[in-house]
Amino acid sequence: MGFWSSIMGRSQPAAPRLDSLFAVPSAALTLEAGLGLVPTGLGSVCYRAASGAGFAQTQQEAVALLGAAPDAPDVEVTLDDFGFTWLTVSHDPSDTAGLCTDLHAVNSTLGDAGFGPGLLCSLVVFADVTGRRVGLVYLYKQGTFYPFAPQPTTGSARQAQVRDTLMEIQVRDAVEHDLPLEQERSRWLAVWGAPGL
Repeated sequence: MGFWSSIMGRSQPAAPRLDSLFAVPSAALTLEAGLGLVPTGLGSVCYRAASGAGFAQTQQEAVALLGAAPDAPDVEVTLDDFGFTWLTVSHDPSDTAGLCTDLHAVNSTLGDAGFGPGLLCSLVVFADVTGRRVGLVYLYKQGTFYPFAPQPTTGSARQAQVRDTLMEIQVRDAVEHDLPLEQERSRWLAVWGAPGL
């Protein structure tokens, strides 16, 4: 922080710690061994899209960057019910490191182009043998992770959305030595309708 900013009482937000995403493969091994949760190969970056040609071009560049490799993953851009954009990457489930590298690249591309304030989170999806889904959510501005586990719904009637807090606590406890975890529970936001969950 500069002298003038300190006098005016302004502070700059901390730089994101995107390299924390590279710790997810280690956490994946822990989750599989301890809770039977394995990576699905799905990951996504959530952001509030900016208007204008500059942002559209940057988003296209991020998608093109992911598609440049010979074994390029599937990439899809969708808009959720809350107006947030999800850029979803589908990898081979055994390549968690490659998935995290791609999520890092998307975050970096958007952040380096000046669209960092619109970045909200990244998500890596896990499942157990029954197909139950759990997400590790990376908060871009905090540089921390938290688990999100939607309660499985049964029947054909649309039920209220409920979190499985017991599963979230089990995941948190399992990966506490692998990942920087978000200690403030109020920041454990629900990501209803996130791709793959």
